[in-house]
Amino acid sequence: MEKRCLFFDSTLRDGCHAIKHQLTKENIRDYCLGVDAAGLDVVIVGHGNGLGASTLQTGLSLLSDHEMLTCAKENLKQTKLGAFLIPGYGTIKDDIIPAIECGVDLFCIAAHCTEANVTRQHIEYIRSQGKEAYGVLMMYHMASVEAIVEQAHKMQEYGALGVIIMDSAGASVPGMVRKTLYSLKDKLAVKIGFHPHNNLGLAVSNALLALDCGADIIDATVRGFGAGAGNCQLEALAATLQKEGIKTGLDLYRLLDVSENIIKDIWPNGSGLSALSIVSGLSGVFSSFTTHVINASKRFHVDPRDIFIELGKHKVVGGQEDVVVEVAMNLAQKSK
Repeated sequence: MEKRCLFFDSTLRDGCHAIKHQLTKENIRDYCLGVDAAGLDVVIVGHGNGLGASTLQTGLSLLSDHEMLTCAKENLKQTKLGAFLIPGYGTIKDDIIPAIECGVDLFCIAAHCTEANVTRQHIEYIRSQGKEAYGVLMMYHMASVEAIVEQAHKMQEYGALGVIIMDSAGASVPGMVRKTLYSLKDKLAVKIGFHPHNNLGLAVSNALLALDCGADIIDATVRGFGAGAGNCQLEALAATLQKEGIKTGLDLYRLLDVSENIIKDIWPNGSGLSALSIVSGLSGVFSSFTTHVINASKRFHVDPRDIFIELGKHKVVGGQEDVVVEVAMNLAQKSK
């Protein structure tokens, strides 16, 4: 886990499922501006089911693919723009070519875990245009490990730079993740990715396990914004990796800010962990300190996250709430 993992951000794609595909231009603009310097490798934008998928059956997007991609491209300066496509919903002529014209740098071409063959022409075309293409095998729990390896091999042969295993139903348990990732890393030459969902409450731990098994890519979302029970919460994963001493290149505070200031407003009933609960865990400080930290941060005009980090260095325990004021006061003096 010492190597640099790639982080694919599907917040503005998978998250659309949770709000019936009603992202606004303002949502996309604010989010892209917020995460552009956060160290992410790509931000994937569009309807939850990908390019061309806005229909009465799957849900009509508020915005067209063109509007969403153009808005995102205008506000991403340091981060690649990505798009997702499931053959059958989207086509090369009607969707991939216009997406390239909008400035999409990277495409994830997805299929059911036993149907990789339907992605061939799409992957080959994207690669012929000098763009990055990654294969995605959805609902991977429905096939044997041997079948998953076989299907991933096909995507590799088509020219995919990597294959992402999607735990679409959140059905993964640790043994499944371990066996599948080890087999793929052993048999394939391209990058291997993992996209966890949180139906069993294991999304972050499964992402960590995937990385430990050699995964090169984690596909996650801020605040876990996504279909059903949500995804691996990107900022929680970033904090956990930081606590493990693993360098990710991610700006944790920036991700926390976006979670609290942007996604929380878009998804007010979402179940993602709050920024302070994550930092509380990162610093090892009892969560009951939260109210005291918030009050002190307002009183002394300092970042509550910095207070938690300093409290962690002091190794405070329950009953030492008075230390919060002292720490906040010292941080205020230092900032001057």
